[in-house]
Amino acid sequence: GRGLYRQWGISPRPEDIVSSCLQALYDTAGKNATPNFRRRANCGQIEKLWLTLYANGKKYIKIGSRKRMGVIPLEKPKYKRVLLKISGEALAGDASRGLDFHVIGQVCDVVKRCVDLGVQVGVVVGGGNFWRGVKDGGDAMERVRADHMGMLATCINALAVADVLEQKGVEVRVQTAIAMQAMAEPYIRSKAIRHLEKGRVVIFGCGTGNPFFSTDTAAVLRAAEIDADVILLAKNIDGVYSADPKKDPSAKKYSKISYDEVLAQHLAVMDTTATS
Repeated sequence: GRGLYRQWGISPRPEDIVSSCLQALYDTAGKNATPNFRRRANCGQIEKLWLTLYANGKKYIKIGSRKRMGVIPLEKPKYKRVLLKISGEALAGDASRGLDFHVIGQVCDVVKRCVDLGVQVGVVVGGGNFWRGVKDGGDAMERVRADHMGMLATCINALAVADVLEQKGVEVRVQTAIAMQAMAEPYIRSKAIRHLEKGRVVIFGCGTGNPFFSTDTAAVLRAAEIDADVILLAKNIDGVYSADPKKDPSAKKYSKISYDEVLAQHLAVMDTTATS
């Protein structure tokens, strides 16, 4: 294929998920890769090309900014506002537990490129790399308390992603569904939209703030509330399959599938409440 960015070791690749916003292609492989810039940001009399190009996993060219007199036609990205759901397992990389800051850094690089292109990005993070209420709590503890622990796990991930984004020069706000003013803003829909309009990334923690609901459901809810154009899922599997490919090697991968088909076939790509 003609995809530009290389795999990071997590699936699905967030750079592929948001590639509809990044349409830089190269004509040939290797060191002779020829960039074809198709996205530009115009700030007054300054034209800024915000892409660092890669081919075969190596950095070849980085374009900064240059002065340009006259009017520059602005080609709009496909999506103006997106909601990206990142599972906790994806942030853990190969370890499956804890945080892999190399992986987080690569995720944030792509988010930064989208922001630089003018895309408004909201992020919902899961907490499965630390705690999953149903799986880890099991019968050992009360379900509501186990889910509350899971909400705290999402906050750890939200703060980690926010810190890495800030290190890369991206303005970030963390909003949580459960008040914890010492470290994050409370979730307020109008305030979140205002942050997005100002070019800030908004990271939503604590899921919906209610037990018995997953962060997948929180992602769908927040996307509807902020009027996102699309919901993008970054999980530890590279697509939708007829069965768990880790358990069933014969599982079929779908290139396209409707929500009704997901529900009818009981596919576990995301929880039923979020899908419906």
